[in-house]
Amino acid sequence: MTAAPAEFATQVVRWQKSHGRHGLPWQNTRDPYRVWLSEIMLQQTQVSTVLGYFSQFLARFPDVRSLAAASLDEVLALWSGLGYYSRARNLHRCARQVVELHGGEFPRTAELLQTLPGIGRSTAAAIASFCFGERVAILDGNVKRVLTRVLGFGDDLAVAAHERRLWDEATRLLPQRALADAMPRYTQGLMDLGATVCLARNPSCLLCPVSGLCVAQREGVPENYPVKSRKLKRSSQSLWLLWAQTRSGAVWLARRPTPGVWAGLYCLPVFDSREALEASLPAGPHAPLRDGAAFTHVLTHKDLHLHPVRVQLPRAVLGEDGDWFAADAWPQLGLPAPVRKLLGEG
Repeated sequence: MTAAPAEFATQVVRWQKSHGRHGLPWQNTRDPYRVWLSEIMLQQTQVSTVLGYFSQFLARFPDVRSLAAASLDEVLALWSGLGYYSRARNLHRCARQVVELHGGEFPRTAELLQTLPGIGRSTAAAIASFCFGERVAILDGNVKRVLTRVLGFGDDLAVAAHERRLWDEATRLLPQRALADAMPRYTQGLMDLGATVCLARNPSCLLCPVSGLCVAQREGVPENYPVKSRKLKRSSQSLWLLWAQTRSGAVWLARRPTPGVWAGLYCLPVFDSREALEASLPAGPHAPLRDGAAFTHVLTHKDLHLHPVRVQLPRAVLGEDGDWFAADAWPQLGLPAPVRKLLGEG
């Protein structure tokens, strides 16, 4: 691990100026609200997916005070389909704390930013670097790939001590001078390299500005980095969705418990079996059950095999934390993407 900090940082900054990404809507700004919003949305989510959500959020919540004043349901409704809904809940909590504890102004250091809900070490560093020029390292998934390859860092990142050592190396490589300009460009440059050049498979080493410093390039095995032995195994689960509807078209939706899948969102009642779904129906005559086409909804580490079952019912209470909602109310609710899709097609 011999990369010279000054040379590495200089090459990344120079490359970002001429070859990095410059046209994304959250770039070319020192507004911490916009940078924070984009960083939260981009966690484990592709840029192409985030673009539409980012513009919708800004149109509805142009600043942190408007977001803090909104209800959680309003936030979840706009977030619907973006996934990882704990991000939306933390986003709302964070906005309220910025207003209540910091007078509507984001803290100016990574250390203080980390005290806010949903802001971890790397996200805090990105905000502080982009907006305030703080000399502090980020270490998201793409940046880990870039740095472990450049440094030839072959230790297993599943071991906490090894990841802490990589943090130290990331800090060592940071720019030393003209930080107000260099830190935002350097931070963006690392992100851009990981997203467009130093790819997980088939990296474009010939286009890389730091290939001459890269241990993995010299070894000819860039895809051997980073090393992380423990990986989450994929699982699957079958769920039955009760699509209960009144004669007028209102649908029963209940808020999902926390924690759990789709926590805090409104959803068709969920059951582990068709028998459990049938047993939940109120006593008395009702229209026959109709099984819809089963389909699979893919989460990051789990495949949900969903079985919608439709039934027309009188307007009765079907359980706690739920109510009948007419079609004109659905857009204002935080709904899981597959449920929103089902209702739209129904």
